[in-house]
Amino acid sequence: MAKSAADDPRSFIAQVSLVGRGGGAFKSLPGFDKSRHTVPDAVNGATSGFLARLCAPELSAEAEEFFQRARAAMNYKRKDIGLDVTPPLAVLSAKDFTLEIAYALEAADPARYAVTRTLHSIRSGDLPRVAEFDELFAGRFSAIAFALRKGVRVEAVIDAVEGLEDGEAAAALRVDYPSDCSECTLTVPGVAAAVVCDGATLEMRFEKAGSPRELIEAFAAVRKAFALSKDRALAGLL
Repeated sequence: MAKSAADDPRSFIAQVSLVGRGGGAFKSLPGFDKSRHTVPDAVNGATSGFLARLCAPELSAEAEEFFQRARAAMNYKRKDIGLDVTPPLAVLSAKDFTLEIAYALEAADPARYAVTRTLHSIRSGDLPRVAEFDELFAGRFSAIAFALRKGVRVEAVIDAVEGLEDGEAAAALRVDYPSDCSECTLTVPGVAAAVVCDGATLEMRFEKAGSPRELIEAFAAVRKAFALSKDRALAGLL
């Protein structure tokens, strides 16, 4: 039987991104001078602006290095790639992908900062299989993030997993969640990754960073486990 548009995962997913995260103590930033500067104790316009000034040299250096590496690896010409650095954000726009590097203060602990590297707008599904592209981003990402077009009730996802009766499907998925059901975490035996759903987004988080090809291959294994379920709340997520 042919799949309907509603059964096509592309109808549920607005954007797919590969995400890598890092960060550290604010006072570890190269521009921080403990004799003149104070570590932030709140996140606001002033402290975020302070972070932008201090991270600028480090952000610019990383973005420029990536620009040069991408240009060489992918054999890009000038018109194929561009770089915009406006601290605390750098955007590398290439004809085949976009890479963003963003610095931000940690909301729960403003004395620390986070660095998020996001690869998105990949022009071709075959690109991660290109050796030069995969090597360019080797070890960079530890999550695949999805924005759901229609959203989903977290409770419905939990109930669907807990209600699985088919032996193979029930054995393929496990769900954990807090008492307020604000999100849930789904795991698949044998796959070193967890899928976190908060209703608006899905994020597949891996135990260690990998290349685009490695993450996508692991994603395929998790997607197969979801497909085993005949429950629409699960089968339509990935």
